[in-house]
Formats: sequence, C-alpha cells, structure tokens
Amino acid sequence: MQQKQISGIFYAAFASLWWGVVGTIFFKFVSFASFIELTVHRTIWTAVLLIVTTSIYKKWPEFIKIFKKRKNQLLLFLSGLLVSINWGTWLYAVSVNRLLDSSLGYYIYPIISVFLGRVFLKEKLNKNQFIAVILVIISLFYFLIKLGELPWIGLTVAITFSIYGLIRKKIKVSSDIGLLIETLLISPIAIVLFIYLLNLNLNVFSYEQPLLSFYLFWSGFVTLVPLFLYTLGFKIIGIGPASMILFLTPTSQFLLGITYFDETLTFEKFFGFIIIWIAVIIYLNELRKE
Repeated sequence: MQQKQISGIFYAAFASLWWGVVGTIFFKFVSFASFIELTVHRTIWTAVLLIVTTSIYKKWPEFIKIFKKRKNQLLLFLSGLLVSINWGTWLYAVSVNRLLDSSLGYYIYPIISVFLGRVFLKEKLNKNQFIAVILVIISLFYFLIKLGELPWIGLTVAITFSIYGLIRKKIKVSSDIGLLIETLLISPIAIVLFIYLLNLNLNVFSYEQPLLSFYLFWSGFVTLVPLFLYTLGFKIIGIGPASMILFLTPTSQFLLGITYFDETLTFEKFFGFIIIWIAVIIYLNELRKE
C-alpha cells in the first residue's frame, strides 16, 4: 500500500474517532450549558473559525461564486437548518446520557441516504442495498414493539443527516465553504435563541463566567478539526473506503455509551442493534465492491 494511501486512511480514521470520542467527551464536559446554548455556540464559533480558514486558504472567490446564486442560498439555508437540528439532537443525547440512541442514528443514516437517493434522485438500488433498507425498517418496528417507542433520537439524527446529504448533492461546493455559508445563514437564528436564553437568565456564556465561556468557544474548533481531516482523507482514498471508515464514529459512540456514559444495554435493545449491524455489514460489502 502506498504511503499516500496510508496517510489518507489515517486522516479519515482519526477524524472519525475524533467525532466519536474526542467530540463526545468534550461536549459532555461542556454540558453544564444547555443543549440549545451549545448548538448556538457551535454554530456561531464554527462560522467565525471558517471565516478565518477561508481567508487563510484564500477561498473567498468560491464563497462568492456559490453565495451569489439565490437557489444556493435557499438550499444551504435549508441544509443549515437540518445540520443545526442534527447537532442539537445529538448534543441533547450526550447531555442526558443517551449516546446509544444517537449511535443508532449514525449507523443507519447511510442506508437511509441510499433509500432517499432512490426515491428522490432515481439512483439505482440493488438487491443487497434493498435488503439493508428492509432490515433497518424491521429494526425500527422491533424497537417500537419491544421498547414501546421508536428511537426518536436516532431517527432524528439519521433523517436530518440523510436529507442534509441529499440537498448538498444539488450544490457543487467544498465542505468547508458549504458549512461556512450554512452557519452564516443560521447564525441570526442562533443569536435570537441566545438573546432568548439571556432574557430568561439561562445562559452560561457571559462576562461573569470567563472560564466557562472560554470552554464554549472551543466548540467551533472541536467541530472543524475532524471536518478538515476527513475531507483530506476522502480526497486521497475516495468515497468507498472513507465511507467505510466513517463507521468508526457510531461504533466508538456505542462503546462510550456502555462504558464512559454507563448506559444500560438491555437484551431487547442489543438484539435491535444486531439487526442494524447486519444491515450495515451488507451495506459495507456493497461499498467494498465499488
């Protein structure tokens, strides 16, 4: 294997583990702030840092080219809303120790993406991909029957991220510039939410809490490091291997859930995960063929 390929695998794997381990532990550490305030800070500070990196890498011409089209503004506003809901749901799961539920969402979202691609983009769905989709549906019905409710955290995470990917397929833009425009368009909503928290005296970020406020600032950095590393790895090794490596994220979150978060994994829930893992294995086997 060439040194360049090894580097690509390392970047993608490190980014995936960062999302799954470093990001999870960090956001658990700062969960003294509500998940709403964390989503606000993650949005705003990510936008601020992306302005800096866009200036450093001199990518403003790409920004202007994408942003000047009204259609792109609308699509990226919608995708920005979706990623904010995704972040907020995941941050809620972290704050209340329901990481198993969020890991479920990241396991099934690529399979849901395949299904949505078939429905909305008329992409081909082969037999094995169809089986993977059916297994995910079966697992959801199983959770509903055995646990008495659908895993709404996992479903929200999976559906928002899947639709997000569907929208982003309609715009040819680099991941960092796309996220910059998304966070800039969503920032006014984030600021309004922060003012709302301020009026209710529910905010942590303030001049009176400089150390805690400093911790919240790092939410942007923690978000961007894996994005840049994964993008770099993706460019080197391609979509198939990078997508397979990305499953390190939900796997590490699952393991953190039953160890660091001390979540209870009942037999019924574990059996539901087994069905999902079979679907994931089938999906990964199809990626391997590409």
